[in-house]
Amino acid sequence: MKPLSDQVKRISSVLDKLAGLCIFSVMLLIVANIVLRTVFSQPILGTYELVGFLTALGVAFALAHCAFHEGHIAVSFIIERFPRKIQSITEVLVNIISLLLWAAAAWALTNFAQAMKLKKLVSPSAEIPVYPFIYLVALGLMGLCLVIFVKFYLSLRRTFGIGAAKKVTQ
Repeated sequence: MKPLSDQVKRISSVLDKLAGLCIFSVMLLIVANIVLRTVFSQPILGTYELVGFLTALGVAFALAHCAFHEGHIAVSFIIERFPRKIQSITEVLVNIISLLLWAAAAWALTNFAQAMKLKKLVSPSAEIPVYPFIYLVALGLMGLCLVIFVKFYLSLRRTFGIGAAKKVTQ
């Protein structure tokens, strides 16, 4: 399981770097738009749309890395009061429900992107095709699903005492 966990860590790290690139691009785009609008009275066409697309990509790509390092908010003060076995079972249930939810979201987004591709939907002012961004958000969610799958597998092993399964975080 260690090689799979390492691969998922690498994938989440690459997605996180792409997220950082997206957010950095948003910053550059906004600054360039302000400068061009102020100095030359020529704003960048579609800045609002591009900022929206890049922000969505940044969030979607960062999810897997955040989940891998358990950077999300966890409400565990109630669960911590239960016996370890109940905590383990709860962890398995939460992971499988999360995996099913995010896998369904990725699947739905992929289908939605395909529909937008067939309809040839473009953004209003810059006329940028929308479907590639939807596919990329789905890719980010698939990265999240990989992380949740590994966490599910390890929590399942811990719950049933199979091997020395440890938490994925580092």
